[in-house]
Amino acid sequence: MAVIRTKALEPKFRQEIAQVFATLQDKLDFSHCLACGMCSAACAFSDVHEEMDPRKFIRKVLLGMKEEVLNGQFIWNCSMCGRCTMLCPMGVDIAGIVRTIRGNFGVKSPGFLQEVVDNQLNTGNQMAVSQEDYLETLEWMEEELQAEIADPKARIPVDKVGADFLFLWDPREIKYYPQDVQSIAKIMHAAGANWTCSSEYWDATHYGLFSGDDEASTILLKRIAQQVKKLKVQYLVVTECGHATRAQRWGRKVWLSPEEGDYPVYNFVELQAKWIKEGILKLDPSRNPEPVTFHDPCNMVRKEGIVEEPRYCVTKAVMEFREMWPNREYNYCCGGGGGLLAFGKDIKPNRMKKGKLKAEQIARTGAKIVVTPCHNCYDQLSDIIKEYQLKVKLKHVHHLVSNALILD
Repeated sequence: MAVIRTKALEPKFRQEIAQVFATLQDKLDFSHCLACGMCSAACAFSDVHEEMDPRKFIRKVLLGMKEEVLNGQFIWNCSMCGRCTMLCPMGVDIAGIVRTIRGNFGVKSPGFLQEVVDNQLNTGNQMAVSQEDYLETLEWMEEELQAEIADPKARIPVDKVGADFLFLWDPREIKYYPQDVQSIAKIMHAAGANWTCSSEYWDATHYGLFSGDDEASTILLKRIAQQVKKLKVQYLVVTECGHATRAQRWGRKVWLSPEEGDYPVYNFVELQAKWIKEGILKLDPSRNPEPVTFHDPCNMVRKEGIVEEPRYCVTKAVMEFREMWPNREYNYCCGGGGGLLAFGKDIKPNRMKKGKLKAEQIARTGAKIVVTPCHNCYDQLSDIIKEYQLKVKLKHVHHLVSNALILD
């Protein structure tokens, strides 16, 4: 049994955390911990590998074991999925504490997490895509869309003033998956949406959410708010990405003034669900005949409450839908959240240990397609599929919807 030396304790540690805690709750709410252990019971990974016990972590924080917390691996092993907080009787935000400690106490993140944040600050997007390459990709996909649907009027508008929707992309879509741009634009066109993209700041992603860098996060959110104001749009729409949705919805409340952040933010699946319900988008599910299952992104489902909308889209777009168990807000994290995908090769074995739970979930459904509206989850699931040799394909919600579209 480990010995706790009282002389080494720093009781003011909790106040130091509270002073810099970016939260919508009372900054010292985490001190209400009852030590009941529900967080460890809720954590799907608490016994998967070493230093994954949230109860031990929060007790160290509250006891003032500052050196152990800062030098320990829990803050980097935690995927910040929020399952612990969901079942905590006092609502202790352990993921929020992890984020705060990562970004405010001089600890260095593993891998290239900070590099991603710096890229976005310096170039406008996390993958350093040049404006020329970005605009050329949009033009290219516009031409591909026009050819696909035989309509020369189909557009991917840029810097259109007064549109209803300003759409934010994930740089992966621009750099690695340009067909996603075409798929999304096809849905927008079919819905007759009055939309636009920004030529200047268009990156929805936000790794400051993982690094705990509130200064960088404020700059990134201000840039998006400026585009909303400059282009005079009514709504901000985030592509299918969980952490980007969380950053743009929750983030504008903690990093912006009420005046700056006074605009509604939607995830793209919410618009798709709305348009399908209203009959604006008409779908033929027979075009997606293979059985499909759905992975719930933690930031979208547990933290932002976007639970039924993606399921509605999928069930209307496919012939057979099979739920994982557990599902919805009780679903397991894929193991790649919280910035873990940016921590490099050294942490990948732990990512794959976490991913074994997800692999087993997927296998039990017998589905041939796994769909998730999140790019971080997509990349982690891709690694899981290879690691555990699952015979399934990976899709986003919009892939199924655009494939099932009935166009006049």
